[in-house]
Amino acid sequence: MLPSSFAAELAQAHSTVPDALPGTAFCALADGLLALLFPQRAERPLSTTDAVASELYHFRSELAVLLAQVPALPASAPTLADEFTAQLPALRTALLRDATAILASDPAAQGLGEIISSYPGFYATALHRLAHALHQRGLPRLPRLLSEYAHQRTGIDIHPGAQIGAAFCIDHGTGLVIGETAVIGANVQIYQGVTLGALSVTKGLQGTKRHPTIEDHVVIYAGATILGGSTVVGTRSIIGGNVWLTESVPSHSRVYHRAHIQISRNVDPAAELVFSI
Repeated sequence: MLPSSFAAELAQAHSTVPDALPGTAFCALADGLLALLFPQRAERPLSTTDAVASELYHFRSELAVLLAQVPALPASAPTLADEFTAQLPALRTALLRDATAILASDPAAQGLGEIISSYPGFYATALHRLAHALHQRGLPRLPRLLSEYAHQRTGIDIHPGAQIGAAFCIDHGTGLVIGETAVIGANVQIYQGVTLGALSVTKGLQGTKRHPTIEDHVVIYAGATILGGSTVVGTRSIIGGNVWLTESVPSHSRVYHRAHIQISRNVDPAAELVFSI
């Protein structure tokens, strides 16, 4: 049996939480918004302008209701809902550019519909752009809840503070980590297992530029780790797989990790191959 004091301790903890947030409802609303912006994600696509207008109005109203439950807002809930809703055309345009960039770079992609409806890289980017728009307005915690929701569903961890340019392409993406102060330019391609992180996690560095800057048209292959707030990867550079990079590289650089690989085989063709890496 648990002691009654434990229940009292939990009751006290519950009663003293002043800033509980509607996280589950907010994440569900974000999923609904993506289905509204992209009918490829909708179970029942809308067929008329009036139906779409009604759903947009419902989204704005529901967002205002949820924001009203958030303490310490930087502005009124209706004002923030109006400002965010006004961004939807630009947001949809940006995400279509992301999907088009994925289509152009992935030979396995069969079309925009497949990318929008099923690619985890597109989904994580979409939720990041939503979270970043809220983060820019100073909303507390909700942007991080949304980014962690995307993280749980895709294995892609992007802090809502990260700045990501146009036509962003994540291929596969599992294990990708992009830190809070990372800055990524336009037409950047990043593969699975990449870390854009900090050289140090000392708490005193909070509020400083801790994560790298990736300029336009850079490709970063699987498993690469790029660290440091002063680290800049110049435009049109290629960072190979498994590279560990803590210093800047100029534009048009090629940075690769060289592994010594030796393959030998016994005379007997039935014998096992012997690999030394």
